Amino acid sequence: MPEYLPRLVDPLLDELLADHPAVLVVGPRACGKTTTGRRHCRERLRLDHPAEAAVVRADPDAALADGPFPLLVDEWQVVPEVLGAVKRAVDEGATAGSFVLTGSSQADLTAAGWPATGRLIRVPMYGLAERELERGSSRPPVLDRLVSEGTAALALPPDPPDIRGYAARALRGGFPEAALAASERASRRWLASYVDQLVSRDVSLVGAVRDPMRLRHYLQAIAASTAGTPTLKTLLDATGIERPTASAYDALLERLLITERVPPWSSNRLNRLIRLPKRYLVDPAFIGPLLGVDARAVLRDGDLLGRLLDSFAMAQLRAECAVSELSPRLFHVRDANGRHEVDILVELGDGRVIGIEVKADSAPGPDAARHLRWLRDAIGNRFALGLVLHTGPRPFRLDESIAALPICALWA
Repeated sequence: MPEYLPRLVDPLLDELLADHPAVLVVGPRACGKTTTGRRHCRERLRLDHPAEAAVVRADPDAALADGPFPLLVDEWQVVPEVLGAVKRAVDEGATAGSFVLTGSSQADLTAAGWPATGRLIRVPMYGLAERELERGSSRPPVLDRLVSEGTAALALPPDPPDIRGYAARALRGGFPEAALAASERASRRWLASYVDQLVSRDVSLVGAVRDPMRLRHYLQAIAASTAGTPTLKTLLDATGIERPTASAYDALLERLLITERVPPWSSNRLNRLIRLPKRYLVDPAFIGPLLGVDARAVLRDGDLLGRLLDSFAMAQLRAECAVSELSPRLFHVRDANGRHEVDILVELGDGRVIGIEVKADSAPGPDAARHLRWLRDAIGNRFALGLVLHTGPRPFRLDESIAALPICALWA
């Protein structure tokens, strides 16, 4: 059996299971949820196996009654009746650490009257972050260290990647089968197969898609505009599909945690900000099979390179936000006339913000921080820190509260 790579969520799961009877781990298919869940449980119910699913469907309460606990209920969405059984077990006094549920769909998680409301603690999980691949998951979350200790808390590796290395890492992605593959060729083939199965089979778990090729075409349009703010009309014009179909596709892809819309940030100190969400592929590696490009092709396309690096940095920050003690939320900022734009804004639970720009530049100058200075001047003491993440080897100061950091500082 391959060696287990500790995940960022492992300490959080230990903490939650010590206090709560049931925890729900939600993430894309094949991101490692089951492997991690088994590390925290004694037994496993595999609902993606027809025989086990039939037993649970026939009598979900009996299937859960005897444990042994902690019990892993894998892929709950295949037999959604199991949620009612978990609810009843919790209501009847199940002890802390009784159940870990995993699912590859966010379907019904926010629906009113969902059986698990108030009974399950939700933990988002994604593909392997670079910090996990570099075996650094035992350290406190990056955002927590930045806020408490400043940029000096983030060390650098002895041999930081160059821009080619960053592009290769981003296109390899975080899905364990691809990230840990024996060769780049094997990784690319796995990712291509994942996309094929996604558009032809996985979407049937959460909705009906009559034409997989149209769904692929729509997903390709999102890939080409990842880390951007395309209007829905732009996507419709690019794909030739109708608005209701596009809305249905968006719902499906977001339920399966393949795409994400990061909302625009708002503040009463800033007027005339755009209200469009910023669209992302949750894992930037999908750019490869969807657009038919490799690292060399990306490096010849400045626009696509910028989108890839932004999506790559967002993937690292998304995983960090899931385990941070600061209750962070991710946004973007852009004014209506397009003169100012901050790639990523992290709003902390206390109202302070961290502004982040991502640059395909090995030595960004003072001008790279102009949008962060605009944000700082506009919001005053709510501005905690500004970062310009770049592809060079060294950190340096750009302004009193703005630092330039190599992207790898997020995991080194």
